[in-house]
Amino acid sequence: MTSADDASTTDFATRLQAALDLAQSVETHGEASQIIQTIMADLQGQSPEAIALFAQLWQAYISSQRSSQFWQQISEAEKNLSDRLSASHVQLKQNYLRLMQEQ
Repeated sequence: MTSADDASTTDFATRLQAALDLAQSVETHGEASQIIQTIMADLQGQSPEAIALFAQLWQAYISSQRSSQFWQQISEAEKNLSDRLSASHVQLKQNYLRLMQEQ
């Protein structure tokens, strides 16, 4: 492997990592996809099958990130609802105990 190949591999890995980092947030999926498109354009002459596979893997990764974030938001909403329900239950219990003491 030549130093040019090493630099190219390092550049590829750096850009791929940047795209993966950007894909962590739904708001930056577009930027991440642009980086992936440039990577695929750079790899165009090497292997069409590998590029097609890479594109499928990227779409699967983006889908899994969106799904993960969706379920995280659902989980947070359930937690907030559960916390409010627990607080309400405690308040009702305290009110009941005060009522029983007054009688």
